[in-house]
Amino acid sequence: MAPPTETTARAEAVGAPPFERFYATHREEVYRYLVRMLGRQLAEDAFQETFLRALRAYRDLRHARHLRAWAFTIATRVALDERRRARPEPLEAPEIPVADSRPAYAELEHLAGDLPRTERAAVVLRYGYDLDYADIAQALGSSEEAARQAASSGVRRLRAKGAA
Repeated sequence: MAPPTETTARAEAVGAPPFERFYATHREEVYRYLVRMLGRQLAEDAFQETFLRALRAYRDLRHARHLRAWAFTIATRVALDERRRARPEPLEAPEIPVADSRPAYAELEHLAGDLPRTERAAVVLRYGYDLDYADIAQALGSSEEAARQAASSGVRRLRAKGAA
């Protein structure tokens, strides 16, 4: 029989079984738990990491109560770490070349410049920023119907002027 290691001696001092027995007792249910959490492929690595962490911490146990719950706590934390690591990084949106560096609303500036203030704002917000009428109404401090009417009146004025 091999001499007891420091880990085994300390574990036995607090009433814990030798690590080998702890491992044999809990390995199958911890593995099944990790398979349910991560899938078979990731569970293999997570299983090894779980029991490596348990082995490192086993000699520092203060008591041998709730060893099963302790093993599942470690397994859960390893699974969460694995999921965080497996999460893909967000892709950066590719730069879209713009022929004109002016924003869309700026193209309406010279057309809507002569309109009354409310109609100008409604036309620019609707056709330059592509906002819906509820948002335009909120920006103007009016009802949705009033915003729709202001945009419509502004477009009619532009058409009458021959600009739209």
